[in-house]
Amino acid sequence: MLSAVGFVPSAEAAPRVSNHAPVIWAFGDSLSAGYGLPPALGFTARLQAALRRAGVAATVRNGGVAGDTVAQARARLRWGLRGLGATPDLVIVELGANDMLRGLPVPQASANLDAILTELHNRGIPVLLAGMRAAPNLGPDYVARFDGMYPALAKAHGVPRYPFFLDGVAGDRALLQADGLHPNARGVEIIVRRVLPSVRRALRG
Repeated sequence: MLSAVGFVPSAEAAPRVSNHAPVIWAFGDSLSAGYGLPPALGFTARLQAALRRAGVAATVRNGGVAGDTVAQARARLRWGLRGLGATPDLVIVELGANDMLRGLPVPQASANLDAILTELHNRGIPVLLAGMRAAPNLGPDYVARFDGMYPALAKAHGVPRYPFFLDGVAGDRALLQADGLHPNARGVEIIVRRVLPSVRRALRG
């Protein structure tokens, strides 16, 4: 596993917290799981720290599994929810990158994402859908179908969407691990900073 080099998070300020302590579940793949990083520097730990600095006493649980396609994530959704022990206040759905990297059919990914969003809706669980973008070498038709999948599903299910999980990080070697795919610790901090307003709005909603 890869590790971050040369990054030490700043000391966490004492948070001013509200009375309610929401539980957020980041349900995704290696990007939200913190692949290649120590647990304390992964997405869920850093998002939790950022929320608490902002006065939101949230607990962010890691539901990411490296390598998962949308179909694989769908297959583990129900037992994953059971394993939380309580209904989460928000689920961040971050999936699709592995389908894209493998060139899997977009209708297959879309149908499985649709099923995940339907299951969460039926349980009354709010969702923030985090989008992904297809690599241009897959061709314009695939890119258009894949990139368009997320806004279409967000609209169909009436859920908020964060357009691109790797916004500000993708393509910047200084913010990526040696594989050129996964964010390093600096990259995670940028992801968290950019997604934080959307997470807070989704919690309020």
